Amino acid sequence: MTFRDFFLRLNVTEECKKYSTPLWQCPQFLFLMMGGLIIVSVVASFAIGRQYIADPQITLLLILALSGVLLSIAFIITRSFEQLAEANRLKTEFISIVSHQLRSPLTNLKWGLDFLMGEGAARNQQETSYFHILKENIGRMHELVNDLLTVSRVEQGTFPFQEKEFELEEVIKQVLVEFQSASHASNIEIKVERKGSPKLYNDPSLVRHALGNLLDNAIRYAWKDGEAVPKEDRRENRIVIRYFPEGQNVRVEVEDNGVGIPAHDQKYIFQKFFRSSNAVRRQTEGSGLGLFIVKSLLEKTGGGIGFHSTEDKGSTFWFTLPLSSKARLSAKAG
Repeated sequence: MTFRDFFLRLNVTEECKKYSTPLWQCPQFLFLMMGGLIIVSVVASFAIGRQYIADPQITLLLILALSGVLLSIAFIITRSFEQLAEANRLKTEFISIVSHQLRSPLTNLKWGLDFLMGEGAARNQQETSYFHILKENIGRMHELVNDLLTVSRVEQGTFPFQEKEFELEEVIKQVLVEFQSASHASNIEIKVERKGSPKLYNDPSLVRHALGNLLDNAIRYAWKDGEAVPKEDRRENRIVIRYFPEGQNVRVEVEDNGVGIPAHDQKYIFQKFFRSSNAVRRQTEGSGLGLFIVKSLLEKTGGGIGFHSTEDKGSTFWFTLPLSSKARLSAKAG
C-alpha cells in the first residue's frame, strides 16, 4: 500500500460510501474511534503511573505494553468489520447482477407464454390449466427478482427517486383499483376515511409501493374460509385506509382485523427475509422483503413507518411523509 492509498483510506466519508454503511458501522470510523480511545488510555495510564509508580522506566514499559495490546485489539476489530462490510458489499452487488440477468429471461418467458395462451391457440383443458400454473409461477418469480433488485438499489443508494407535487387522494384511488379484484376474491370490504386532501412533494411511485405493500399484506393475512376464528372475533373481514395531516407530515394508516402478528415476532417485522411464525404456519406466500423495502425507501425520503398489532385481532400499519411546501404553509395557518 502506497502513502497515497493510506491517506485515501483515511477519508472516512468516501470509505463509508464505498461500503454503503452508516458512519458508526464504517471500519475507518471505528479505527479512528479506537485510535482516540488508545490515546486517552495512554495519557490516563501515564498520569496514574506517575502518581503510584516511583520508577519511570516501569511506567514507560507498562504504557508500551498497554499501547501494544490496545493497538492489536483495534486492528483485529477494525479488520473484522472491514471484511464484513466488504462481504456485504459483494453480496449486494451479486444480488444486483443476478437480478438484472434474470429479468430478461423471465420477461421473455412471460411473452412466450402469453403468445401460447392467446386467442386461436388450440389446446385442451389440461393444457390450459398447466399454462395458468406456469404464468402464476413466472409472476411470482418476477416479483421476487424485482424485490431483490430494489433491495440492492436501496442498499447501494442508487434507487431512482422522481419527486414532484401530487394529490395523495389520486394515488390511493389508483392503488384501490389495482387491488379491487384481490379484495373481492377474498370477500374483504375496503373503506377509506380521510381528513382533507393533502398534497405531497415526493415520488408518487413510492407512495403507491408503500400503500400497495401494506394493503397486499392486509389481504393476504385476512381470515380465510375454513380457518378456526376465535368465537368472540367472528366478524366480516374488513380493511380501513385512513389518511390525514399530522403536523408537517401526512399519516396514512391501513387497519385490518386479520390474524395479527405474534408479540415475539413484532421486533423483527422490518428485517430482510423475516416472516412471522403464523405466516409460515398458514403457508402464506411472500418473500419477507416487502416491509424492509418500504421502511428503507420511506426513511430515505424523510418519512417513517410503524405498527401495532394483536395476534388473532388484527394490525394497523402506518407511514408518514412530509407535506409539500404549500401544504405545510396551509397546515401552519390552520
